[in-house]
Parts: sequence; structure tokens; C-alpha cells
Amino acid sequence: MAADKLYKEKKIRGFCHLSTGQEAIATGIEHAITKEDAVITAYRCHGFAYLRGSTVKAVIAELLGRKDGIAFGKGGSMHMFCKGFYGGNGIVGAQVPVGAGIAFAMKYQGMKNTCFALYGDGAANQGQVFESYNMAKLWDVPVVFACENNKYGMGTAASRASALTEYYKRGQYIPGIKVNGMDVLAVRQAAAFAKEYTAAGNGPLVMEFVTYRYGGHSMSDPGTTYRTRDEIQNMRSTQDPIQGLRKVILEWGVLTEEELKQVDKEARAAVEGEVAEAEASPPPDADMKTLFADIYVPGSEPKWMRGRTAEETYYY
Repeated sequence: MAADKLYKEKKIRGFCHLSTGQEAIATGIEHAITKEDAVITAYRCHGFAYLRGSTVKAVIAELLGRKDGIAFGKGGSMHMFCKGFYGGNGIVGAQVPVGAGIAFAMKYQGMKNTCFALYGDGAANQGQVFESYNMAKLWDVPVVFACENNKYGMGTAASRASALTEYYKRGQYIPGIKVNGMDVLAVRQAAAFAKEYTAAGNGPLVMEFVTYRYGGHSMSDPGTTYRTRDEIQNMRSTQDPIQGLRKVILEWGVLTEEELKQVDKEARAAVEGEVAEAEASPPPDADMKTLFADIYVPGSEPKWMRGRTAEETYYY
């Protein structure tokens, strides 16, 4: 909501892809794994970055291109990283083979952990996805190939782009599971099983989280030219993940109505405070040292690095 407001105020520029409606997936996965496990995803990465250990301030500041951003204001919406979280990848589908590589490294080092490599239904038909399936199964690496099927790849319905829209069956020689991606408890339970299965040496797993995005593909897409407003409203009113969890909390007597309202009030106040701090953060320093920082691990930099031209060569 904060990012939506800042974009409409033209404070966030460029691309911004939100996960409104898909919140249960990141939340459920995070509560099923440990910080030693890994997650890599595409550009709907803001919630994952926060849950993996970042802050609202760092995420919003990055969207604003400010110094206190998670990538110091130099990466933007598609490039968010923190320990155990490998992005935020702007190249569609590129995170799938990288995720398989992260999982291979875990197996090589004898770690009993797993990597969730998430991608959308729009990326599911790419060759690199199936190449990754093949290599992961050959070596039985602990990776969960998780498709967030939100029904639309940009403005194209899944049924118009995929001959088989049951993405959990795509693995052929890899077991697949279909999960209600609008139910955070279902996601958590399925993710816990996936982590246990892959970390035990059984090889990869394919998962399909059936979900829905309320907004357009990006903030510049109204999202209503290729689907009806009634369709969106129906999903909001019948399957919203936040309202669904709220209903369960009340039915199980975990919290009262008043207590939930207080939680909501405190959350909004906390977010507003961090957004204000992010807006107050200055832009990155406009010098060569800042431009060439954070490319190499400190201490491993080469003696020099060339920029766009020979005149831009930077000497460490």
C-alpha cells in the first residue's frame, strides 16, 4: 500500500511490480524454513526481502533510489538482496537456474538445507526452466521449483500461453504438488513438506502455488483491459489471503476483533514511520567510488575497472 501511494505520487519512478493478493506465498514459505535455507525469486520481491531480514525502510528507500535502500539506492525494485535471499531478478526466468546452482552448492557443502526458486506462470514456458529441472534431477539437488501461478503473464491469460496450465505436472520425472496460494496455512504446510523432502536427499520438487494478483503486471498496467473488474472483485471478496487468515484467527479464538484492529493500527503506524525515514534518506553520492562499490567482495577488487569509456576507468 505504501509503495502504491508513493508510485501514484510519482516519487517511485520506473518499474514496480507488487504482490497484492499474493502475500500468502512469501509469508507461508518464510514460516516453514530457516534463515539457513535460501530463496530466490523474480521482480515481485519486496515482501520476500522484508521477510528474509530486511526492513520496510530499506525496501522503500530502494524503491525511491535513496542511500538507505537495501542496495544503497543503486538497484531499484528488481534488485533486492539480503542474507539467504538472492533477489529480486529482473530477467524473466533467470532465477530458476541460479536457484538450482544455489541448491547444488548446498549439497556440495553437505548442508541439510533447501532453496526455493520461484517464478511466475509467464516464465514457466522458458527453456532454461526445463534445463534446470533436468540438471537438478540428474544430481538430486535440494531445490524447490515453485511456480506462482497468478493466472496472467503480463496481460496474457495462462490458458492462451500454456498448452498445460497445471504447472505442478511440468516436472515429468520430478514429483509435483499443487497448493492453494491464497491460504497462508496451506502454503506453510506444503512448504514445510517441500523443505523436508528436498533436504533429505530426495532430489528436487515442483510446486504450483495457485494465486491471483489484484493489480496489473506492473504499476503502469491498470490490469483491467484483459480481465473484468468483476473478476478481480470476486477474488478479493472470496479468496483474499489476509482476510482469510483474519477469519481463521477469529474462529479459533487466537485474537479478538479489537485485538486485530490494534495489530492493524500498530502495523500501519510502524510502516508510516519507516516510510517517512526512507523519504528523508538522501540519494547515493554521485561519485566514481560509489558507482564502482559493491561489485566485488571488499578486499578482492581488481586494481582497476573500466567504465563505459576509457576515460571512466576507476582505480581502486
